[in-house]
Parts: sequence; structure tokens; C-alpha cells
Amino acid sequence: MSVLATVLVALVALVHLYIVVLEMALWTTPRGRAAFGLTPEFAEATRTLAGNQGLYNGFLAAGLVWSLVGPEHLRFGFAVFFLLCVIVAGLYGAATASRRILLVQALPGAVALAAVLLAG
Repeated sequence: MSVLATVLVALVALVHLYIVVLEMALWTTPRGRAAFGLTPEFAEATRTLAGNQGLYNGFLAAGLVWSLVGPEHLRFGFAVFFLLCVIVAGLYGAATASRRILLVQALPGAVALAAVLLAG
């Protein structure tokens, strides 16, 4: 992968690691509630669901990191697969939860995927 593609994949992975922290550790805190626009009551009631969501974001981050540090012959395929997963998750989230997810998740994933494919 090119340096640009590598940096973009790493940035998408970092975004997902941050989402993991927000959903799994900070969901009911003022920072977590502000990030998702939640009331304290709703945050507490949905804490377990948020943790589950965070875990899935962690899998996305792990796959993207593996695409950067795993065996050389697997990196391209891992990057493409996990970036496609990020994009699909972002599109679904934008359609069902908040359009902001397009900018936070789907667009960075698409830009990184384009860089990876061009570097191909």
C-alpha cells in the first residue's frame, strides 16, 4: 500500500477505536452522552446495547490494524474487506440512526478504500 493509503486506513482504524471507547466505556458519562445526544436515563437503559455496538466497532478496528501489520500478502485483501464493512456499517447507521454517520464513518472509509484500490 502507498503511504497515503496506509495513513488513511490507520486514521479510519483510530476513529473506530475512539468509537469503541465512547460506546463501551464512556456511554453513560457526560462525554459519551454528548457525542450521541443521549439523556442520562436513555444512556443507562441502553448501556449493554452500546457495549455490544462498541465491540463490533472494535472488530472493524482490529481488522484494519491487521491490514497494516499482518502478513504482507494479506494486507490488501484485509484492507478492502474491512473498509467495505466500515462503509456498509456507515450507510446503515446513516439510514437508521443519524445522517452524521455518513461523515464520521462512511466517507472516511470510502476515501481510504479509494486510496487502497488506487495503490493496489
